[in-house]
Amino acid sequence: MTDQTTAIQQAQGVSARVWFIRPELDLILRVYGRLVAEGECRDYAIGAFGDHAVFCMHKRASEAPSWTVEKRPELARKQGAFAVLNSTGQVLKRGHELAQVLRVFDRKRFNVIE
Repeated sequence: MTDQTTAIQQAQGVSARVWFIRPELDLILRVYGRLVAEGECRDYAIGAFGDHAVFCMHKRASEAPSWTVEKRPELARKQGAFAVLNSTGQVLKRGHELAQVLRVFDRKRFNVIE
């Protein structure tokens, strides 16, 4: 959004929201598609808030998200704007570039064998 659009929204009482831009969403959906093909995910949810945007990946629609990709622009100069969190909220990877952060899904995950 432009500065003028943000100023108009704030004057009207509408809060500006953070969204994923198209190339970011493309990268996330590519990873999500691979996880669906592997049987790791079956559903997703996208949220846009005043200070951050989230893309949640669920194993089942009725459960809490297994993984969450966050975009927090206020952390861009500090730790990095992008992060991947697990189901308990633990940060698995954080960084400045989304492609680098999403590499956490390239690693082999340990599975419990019963």
